[in-house]
Parts: sequence; structure tokens; C-alpha cells
Amino acid sequence: FKLPAETDAPVYRQIFERLEQENIGYFLYIGGNDSMDTVDKLSKEAARRGSDIVFLGVPKTVDNDLVLTDHTPGFGSAAKYVAAAVRGVVADTDAYDLKSVTIMEIMGRHAGWLTGAAALARRYPGDNPALIYLPEVPFDRAAFVAAVKEELTRRNSVVICVSEGLKDQAGHFVAENAAAMAEDNFGHKLLSGAAAYLESVVRDEIGVKVRSFDLGLAQRSASQSLSRADVEEAALAGKFAVAQAVSGQTGQMVTFQRETGAEYRLRCELAAVDRICNQEKMVPRQWLTAEGTDVKEEFLSYLRPLIQGEIWPPTEDGLPQFLVRK
Repeated sequence: FKLPAETDAPVYRQIFERLEQENIGYFLYIGGNDSMDTVDKLSKEAARRGSDIVFLGVPKTVDNDLVLTDHTPGFGSAAKYVAAAVRGVVADTDAYDLKSVTIMEIMGRHAGWLTGAAALARRYPGDNPALIYLPEVPFDRAAFVAAVKEELTRRNSVVICVSEGLKDQAGHFVAENAAAMAEDNFGHKLLSGAAAYLESVVRDEIGVKVRSFDLGLAQRSASQSLSRADVEEAALAGKFAVAQAVSGQTGQMVTFQRETGAEYRLRCELAAVDRICNQEKMVPRQWLTAEGTDVKEEFLSYLRPLIQGEIWPPTEDGLPQFLVRK
């Protein structure tokens, strides 16, 4: 639910009446960009009302697109899953001699952090995925066809990873070529179809065996692929948020700041949430190749510490055990 910009909207009175009725003094909201917009609006509304309720944002988004923080909890585990899934697909497609193209669609509306993680799947220099397309670089259909044809001269199987939010040079989502798009409650287009569209391009213009698929919700819910570093940092962010909230901090978001040096270390800080919400952190262009079809070592060096270690969820009868709200 997107809170209205109008401060006299009835929903604000309803929210604060309910919070006071339930004797809630601390409101810690965990989420991404839209969640931080909510924290910003509620903390400002509290100030207008003279309320002492604390509103604090705790980051959590697999998109890793919140500004003023090195990364966000959730991203490391999702990146680990993406890299493992791509490596498995590459191993499978390598088993065939037939010329083929496999296109994998990965989450990322405007920022390609998760798609870039596919590069970790490579087992040796020059391994698949051969091409990686992020939304930070405008998509050129002719250049795409030429690049795929070139890769097919080098290998039988070409694996390509693309962001769901891939855009053409006019700024239109490539997925819009595949199907009309609905919107969510925040006005974001529900993206799906970039890989399907590129599959049709390969079929029509290159004429080799081609298939495409979307990693779907598994990218953000694969509990069998948790990064220990990610889980521990999520707990760190939560503990820091609670300590800051009870000290009276409000209208802020917890951020991760990576310390300089060869060893990976980070610390938690706070940043004003109104400097964070409604902005997006993109993959730096200098971390991408000149052609815009791959990531450089700087990206991988940034990412590797975030996927280290494993945590296995409790199991029941051989399957992950989840809490269920009945």
C-alpha cells in the first residue's frame, strides 16, 4: 500500500490512532525502496503530530538498489542462488554438441546487481555465461544479434543472462515487446518477458535451437542457498536498528559501510531515510565492459564476500521446514 503524499489523508489518522491504541512506540520497517518511502512519510507525520513514536528503516532487498549503503541484506543470498543456478544450467547445456542458445531472465528492474552475479558461475576464463545484459546499458538489438553469432563461432552452447528490466535505446522495457504489462500498487510495471522476446529474436534472426526461462520467485526465496555472511549481516542490521531505536533515533535507515583494506569488514551506521527513498543505486558503469555485455573483476571483488558460507534451514521429512501462520 502506497501512503499518499497528502498529509491530511484519513489513513494517517487511522495509522497513528491504531499505533497508540496498541501502545506501539517503535516501528521498525524492513524492506526496500518503497518501504523506506513509508518510513519517511510516517516519521514526518509523527513530527507534525508531535508524536514520540520512533520510525526506523531496516534494509532488505535482493535488488541491492538502496543508496548510501554498501549493500543490502538479502542480496548476498539471492546472488549466491543466481550464480549456482546459472552454473548448473551451464553444466547441463555443455553436455550437448548441438548449436544452441539459452537465455536466463533474472530480477532487476532498473539495477543489474543480481544479473551481474551470474558472472560468478564461470568455472574458468571464457566459460559461460557468454553474455550478460544489465539495465544500466541500453539494449541494442542489432549488436545483440551480432554478439550471439560471434559467440556461436566459439562454442556450441551459448548461455546469456539478462535483467528483467532491460531497456532499449528509447528507454522502453524490452519485455514490452513480449506482452502488455500490468502495474503494482506502487505504479511499477510487473516485468516479465525480456528473455522470451530475445528468444524470438534469436529464432528469427539466427535460426539455432533456443530456449528461455525466468528464474522467477526462486531468486528471492531459495532458502536452500543462503549465504552465511548475508544471514549474519541481516541479524547485525536488526540488532543495530533496535539499539538505535530505543536511543530515540527516528526517520533514519540502517546502512552498511565497508571498511577499506584487504580483509572484508563492515560497520553499521544510520542515514536520513529521506536521502534514500525514491532513489536507486545502479551498478557503476566503470564496473562493466565497454560493450556493456559483461561485468569486470571490480564487480566480482565487491560481490564475493557477500556470498560466503552456508546455512542450512531446519528440515522436516527431507524438506525445508517453514513456520506457518494458520
